[in-house]
Amino acid sequence: MNNRIDAHQHFWKFDPVRDSWIDETMQEIQRDFLPEDLLPLLQENQFSGCVAVQASQSEEETNFLTELAAKNGFIKGVVGWVDLRDKNIEERLNHFSANKIIKGFRHVVQGEPDDFMLRKDFQNGISALKQFDYTYDILIFHRQLSAAIHLANQFPDQPFVIDHIAKPDIKSGDIASWKKGIEEISKTKNVLCKISGMVTEANWKTWKADDLKPYLDVIFENFSTDKLMFGSDWPVLNVASNYTEVVKTLEDYMSQLSLQDQNKIWYENAISFYKL
Repeated sequence: MNNRIDAHQHFWKFDPVRDSWIDETMQEIQRDFLPEDLLPLLQENQFSGCVAVQASQSEEETNFLTELAAKNGFIKGVVGWVDLRDKNIEERLNHFSANKIIKGFRHVVQGEPDDFMLRKDFQNGISALKQFDYTYDILIFHRQLSAAIHLANQFPDQPFVIDHIAKPDIKSGDIASWKKGIEEISKTKNVLCKISGMVTEANWKTWKADDLKPYLDVIFENFSTDKLMFGSDWPVLNVASNYTEVVKTLEDYMSQLSLQDQNKIWYENAISFYKL
């Protein structure tokens, strides 16, 4: 089974100013991470390809990822960045639409005020995505789920995917308010969810699979296997784990599922959502 897709990973040439979010607590990832670093990990874990997701907010970042994809066939899609608040957003999207490897866009909303997704200029940008057949990755903390629900309901024809299961506070074990938001947003037909970024929301040094299980239970109970996909969040995962361990944790959790359902999560849903 060598057809898995990693629906969420990053590349960068480390720049301490631009990448200031990678602070002293994250020394493991204060360096370059490029396709040649990822390829052996994909091959070892039966992945045939990946989706490269923006990590910094500039059109240069989008161009950087598309250039890497042009040279590395295993990068099956790019989720780039464009300023969705730009008055000329349609012109920018039209510009990027010439490059078919770009499947969608993302903004680091977790770093914005909680009502950011309700802003008129941002919603104007979201409204322009559909005509170009672009997806949108929702990157938020769990406290921003109510705004995400509002956004999803406002644009019922726009394909959305939640990154990192909306970043619940796994470290503290707090689950109630996040669970309520997940139950609500999972009812919307146009929102999928990435099983990604969980180990970095847990205790980096001491987490174990049992800490993740209650959160996975909520995700699987609410999103059907048609609406879930795996993402490693490599190389960020390196602060708390390693690639193989993250894959194995989900393999073990899903061992009770039918092969058909497992395949949906490992590759089929990512392929259909991003049109890979």
